[in-house]
Amino acid sequence: MPDLISREIQLVSRPQGLPTAANFALVEAKLELLKDEWVLVRNLYLSVDPYMRGRMNDLPSYVPPFELGKAMDGGAVGEVIESHAEKFKPGDLVTSNFGWREYFMATPQQLHPVSREIEPSIYLGALGITGLTAWAGLNLVDVQAGDIVFISGAAGAVGNVAGQLAKLRGCEVIGSAGSPEKVEFLEQDCGFDVAFDYKHDPLIPTISLAERLHLAALNGIDVYFDNVGGEMLEAALSALRVNGRIIACGGISGYNTAMPQPGPSNLFNITTKRLTMKGLIVSDWLGHHAEFEREVGDYFRDGKLKNKQTVVVGIDKAVSAFLGLFKGENIGKMVVKLE
Repeated sequence: MPDLISREIQLVSRPQGLPTAANFALVEAKLELLKDEWVLVRNLYLSVDPYMRGRMNDLPSYVPPFELGKAMDGGAVGEVIESHAEKFKPGDLVTSNFGWREYFMATPQQLHPVSREIEPSIYLGALGITGLTAWAGLNLVDVQAGDIVFISGAAGAVGNVAGQLAKLRGCEVIGSAGSPEKVEFLEQDCGFDVAFDYKHDPLIPTISLAERLHLAALNGIDVYFDNVGGEMLEAALSALRVNGRIIACGGISGYNTAMPQPGPSNLFNITTKRLTMKGLIVSDWLGHHAEFEREVGDYFRDGKLKNKQTVVVGIDKAVSAFLGLFKGENIGKMVVKLE
């Protein structure tokens, strides 16, 4: 194969607060000759996710930080172009963690085969790590039929799937989102029992977030699926009933703060209400991937689970798509389609 040039996104400086386009660079990289037992893949769709913001800091965490001057990584789905490995052949569809680039080479162990019978981008959404995160969160605190479940950031990638899966378990589901359009999406498309705009209530403009949640959940809540943290967590701590459970999945409200923010003022509710709060890291659940694929895949194929995505076209738009996550520009999963 002649010399192959792949465009990739590199982190070139560490953000202070909210990242800007200046922290990234679109770079051309020449790929080497394909090695024995390796596979060449052309990416079709890339995933951009809020957790990636943490990897832009040079601090220890559950995943290593991005290296400056090197291609970032993240979820992707692509097509095998050339293979020197018996397990894969040209035309096969695979998922990987080699996002943020057009082409890459990998070993078979670094790739996961998926079916061409399903639109490829869905393997980054409801049937990908996003869906696995939602499914794992519900299992983490043993969500059962009859539970009243509140989900923050509910119109986002994880939140809307978590809400749909909770409804399929027989729960009452309440969601918060950042616009009337997102509220309508949750109630009309995802089947949430109640959804509310946490930014504004046109009937009672001065109402607090805790009061909005109380009006949406007059009987309180049993489970809080936390994608936001901050003030939303404080409101949920007030609404949780005795022996309630919290799934600590994300905290997007604080990802871009320059200084750590103080915790909820009502944290003592964990003691008085005998609450349980569990942290969720999806990589801990990769061993359950086959079980997840069977259950959630069946829901999707039967039309019981919807996949919603916001698609941005072109690797040159990947950075703006990522930054858009923190402005609430996505409904469902944000993906980048490569041209």
